[in-house]
Amino acid sequence: MGWLAVILVSGPALAGVVWRGDFETGDHSQYSGSQMVRADRLAVVTSPVSEGRYALKATVKQGDDPIDSSGNRNELVYLSNEQVGSEYYYRWKVMFAPDFPSAKTWQVFTQWHHDGCCGSPPVEFFVYGEEMRLTLTDSITPWKAPLTRGVWHEFIFHVKWSPDPKVGFVELWHNGKLALKKQVLATMYEGMKSYMKLGLYRSDTIKETGVVYHDGFIQATALEDVMPPPPPPPPPAPAPEEEPKPGQPKPEVPPVVQVPETAPGEGLPSEDTSSGGTPGLPGTVSPSVPGVSEEMVSAHGCSTTGGPLTALVALLGLLGRGRSRRRG
Repeated sequence: MGWLAVILVSGPALAGVVWRGDFETGDHSQYSGSQMVRADRLAVVTSPVSEGRYALKATVKQGDDPIDSSGNRNELVYLSNEQVGSEYYYRWKVMFAPDFPSAKTWQVFTQWHHDGCCGSPPVEFFVYGEEMRLTLTDSITPWKAPLTRGVWHEFIFHVKWSPDPKVGFVELWHNGKLALKKQVLATMYEGMKSYMKLGLYRSDTIKETGVVYHDGFIQATALEDVMPPPPPPPPPAPAPEEEPKPGQPKPEVPPVVQVPETAPGEGLPSEDTSSGGTPGLPGTVSPSVPGVSEEMVSAHGCSTTGGPLTALVALLGLLGRGRSRRRG
């Protein structure tokens, strides 16, 4: 029972990412080795990158031959040793520099090479003229696409490794779209293992300098482990304002009434206490009114301290008496 539990727990862990060669270590340490004439030919750079912080800049100049073999090259090597019957998904990204040479000959940027001597690799991605191509066992080219410079190309390559043309198969996605449906064919040479190389390897007849960038290499056993995550959903749109129904009046917003500030004492009658009396109030008759004596006001029951109504009655009486005198 304990043995079965170990299998059940550890089984799912066998699936997933097998190896990463994405340069996020900032160096070549994820790879088994290199074939280069100088360190600057396989430089780990921070720009341009497709993901993460680092990418590989592979440069080849005419005459670069670090292993004294055919062609010119600067490549990294990963001894993956794919076995007969194994099946993997590989995902990586490649960008060709804007001035990448156009030549009617081969320029290999990724390959799975056999561990035997000599000859073309059983699986190779390369540029020929203005095309990117996939060729297997130096005889079948199941995929071609126009070469576009200055942009990142994403490849997801699904392989069943076998020298038997009835067992092995390949499947390819390019930039997120299925570019090659599953095609059954030999993917290895009989009696040999394969290992992966990337960088740039080309004919020694090309004179111009070639530059290729590599990033994000992953080897896994399931497609979901190499597929990029979907982009995050956009933020929700703000809710529209509710419009009033037909015939329903819009809610009235009460106007804001601004009350002017009044300085202390402003707007009040001025006070004159020079005569020693009480300041006059609105509606009262002060003794200083011309033609009206204090005795006259007192005779009508009004004084300087009387209320407004008493003062008004007294004043009207005086005016009426004056008119009678002028008529007489």
